[in-house]
Amino acid sequence: MKKLFFAAIFVSVFTIGAFLNAYGQTDTIKQAPAVNEAAGISIARLVVGTGVENREPVGVAETFSSATEKVVCFLEAANIVEDTDITFVWIYNGQDVLKTDLALKAGPRWRTKADKNLYGKKGDWKVEIRDKSGKALKDVKYKVE
Repeated sequence: MKKLFFAAIFVSVFTIGAFLNAYGQTDTIKQAPAVNEAAGISIARLVVGTGVENREPVGVAETFSSATEKVVCFLEAANIVEDTDITFVWIYNGQDVLKTDLALKAGPRWRTKADKNLYGKKGDWKVEIRDKSGKALKDVKYKVE
């Protein structure tokens, strides 16, 4: 009876461990962001919205009214190999109009933001994230109507 009891416990622990391990691997694979090897970081999320509340972007959209005073570009980086600088480049109808330099600290996750007053300028906008050498890592586009 004692052997049967220990065998049942062993099988149970093994089964639960295998399940949790497999679940964790699947979850990691689904959410793994693309890595930019040259920059040593991954861009997990890049969105434009109307603000940030509780460290999360709000009012995320691809189109904003010309009455919108200001928009915020929210960046979530992952797997940052070493402290580095990035630049948010705000582009309006193909022209660079503002550059905001920000630091990212080494670690598994870092969130930051930059904002831009729109001044009612209708048209096509883009925010490009560039590494310290000026190479574009990722961009997000939006429109003001």
